[in-house]
Amino acid sequence: MKKNPEEYFKASGEVIGLAIKSGNLDAVEYTEFLFDLIKKQNSTIFLNLTKARAIKEAKSAAKRAKNGQSFSALDGVPIAYKDLVDMVGEPTTAASDLLRTSPKATKDADVVQKATQAGMVNLGKLNLTEFAYSGLGLNPHFGTPHNPNSQQVPRSPGGSSSGSGVSVAAGLTPIAIGTDTGGSIRIPAAFNGVVGYKPSAGRVDKTGVFALSTTFDTVGPITTTVEDCILVDKILSNADGKETYKANKGSISLYIPESLVFEELEQSVAENFEKAIRALSKIGIKIIRGKCPEFSESVMLARELGTITAAEAYIEHEKRLLSEDREKIDRRVVKRIEIGHAMSASAVIKLQRARYRLMKSLSERLDGSLIAMPTTPITAPKIELLENDDDLFHSINLKALRNTAIGNFLNTPGVAIPNGTDKDGMPTSLLISGIANSDAFLLSAASLIEKEVRI
Repeated sequence: MKKNPEEYFKASGEVIGLAIKSGNLDAVEYTEFLFDLIKKQNSTIFLNLTKARAIKEAKSAAKRAKNGQSFSALDGVPIAYKDLVDMVGEPTTAASDLLRTSPKATKDADVVQKATQAGMVNLGKLNLTEFAYSGLGLNPHFGTPHNPNSQQVPRSPGGSSSGSGVSVAAGLTPIAIGTDTGGSIRIPAAFNGVVGYKPSAGRVDKTGVFALSTTFDTVGPITTTVEDCILVDKILSNADGKETYKANKGSISLYIPESLVFEELEQSVAENFEKAIRALSKIGIKIIRGKCPEFSESVMLARELGTITAAEAYIEHEKRLLSEDREKIDRRVVKRIEIGHAMSASAVIKLQRARYRLMKSLSERLDGSLIAMPTTPITAPKIELLENDDDLFHSINLKALRNTAIGNFLNTPGVAIPNGTDKDGMPTSLLISGIANSDAFLLSAASLIEKEVRI
């Protein structure tokens, strides 16, 4: 029996896809329902809507469902993209005033092509931190999306994939695509109380995606469930199709790194983490606590030498910073980009060599275990505090990025999973990570873990 679209508000992509396939939900009606919701929301979440394309795609999906010819489990399911991702006929602004009137893309990015081939419905493009260079999500040009978990006091959406995190948490799309260079998928997922998956570098093709750091940039989904991340990964990844997403309690062990990732945690973050670990231990998942010098050295290297991200970001934006365009860029973003200008070639080479050495060492230390730690040491801060004090902004930004950035440096894929709230109702998050290219097992394990820790 056909149901009203409202009954699938905030439903997972998996559930929506099944409903469309079974005839319980019309893909066109659901797409129109979401556009109505988007129209009523703060315009800072979506920067561009592709309604004509979406309705056309939804009509095709509805026809396939009726004929029993659906392309994938997510056929007919809406999706939206961080505005670093090219969509044919639309400008890619990177949420910068400088690119507001940039030429329209002549081709879909690879991830858009793959989602379209799977029958997904493309809603449009989402807001972000300018040039994707902040973990807090503020944007002076297009506005800052407000975290939907805080109705009274405007709070950070997390960044840089701010619109991606907020749109899913607010129920405007079941699936959004973000990018993650230092935490930009996992932090918005954590702050907004949804799921975020950063793949291993190279797993998802970045063709047609505006770059920040070609070494660390990854493309992945923000969703309502881990299962949706698995379904999206099957569509977007460059894997050979022979991977199995099968983990069981007996095959999972979690390594808790006794290092700086547990320093200066807010009380609710610490309490909810330990509560989650106790729950996982009770169902038979092995818990290991131990030293992790690889994490400590990664942070020490960043403090002493700078970061590869900063060096590569400066190369991407050097011409802009050396011209009058500089004055049109968010001052906080300029400050971060300029850090890369001061780095020496020897510093970059030392970082590159240390990275591969530490990746190998971490793999040996874990010996098949996954890593468990808080995604962020804090919950979403108040936007007013961040806007009024640049020094405080930079301090909180570094704290928000601290745990996740290690994963980019060491190429650990990671899944951020909601695991509770603080006294103000703001979400906390558990980060489960694995060694490079362990994505399929990681996602499967995270799906099992989600069922035990999510409140």
